[in-house]
Amino acid sequence: MALKIRPVDYYYVTVREELGAAYGLLSDLAGRGIALLGFAAIPVGPNLVQFTLFPEDGNRLVAEARAAQLPLEGPHHAIFVAGDDGLDALTAVHEQLFTAGIEVYSSSGASDARGAFGYVLYVREDQFEGACGALGCESPALRKAYESLEPRSTVLGAPHSAGDHSAAG
Repeated sequence: MALKIRPVDYYYVTVREELGAAYGLLSDLAGRGIALLGFAAIPVGPNLVQFTLFPEDGNRLVAEARAAQLPLEGPHHAIFVAGDDGLDALTAVHEQLFTAGIEVYSSSGASDARGAFGYVLYVREDQFEGACGALGCESPALRKAYESLEPRSTVLGAPHSAGDHSAAG
């Protein structure tokens, strides 16, 4: 697989932390046909967990979240890198950003047993366009055309009944 670099939107949703919170949220999204590139969950208080959702289609996520009365915060912008060249590819990506004077303030990634990886880079909003330019990914203005060319990922899980995902506080 060649290295693929694309801008992605992400959204936050904060829910009460309880047994099955991730399962409930993910099964609700899957039941609504939402495809995710990835997600993360972190505790943000004694009884709250914040999910970061990276949807394939941000407009669909927003519409479905509104229908489910699930409060979203976003969109925010990041850069998604996928490939199979491992650390060498990630080093080259960071070198390009460093050379362009772009600060990566956070990142996370994972790989599979075959060596393919997915990696999310977070840059300051005022450096986002510059980062996209330095990496050769298209700007948000061209994203719609790019997404029409990209294959869609599969929807996570099977349709399932939703739990209570109302925000607390």
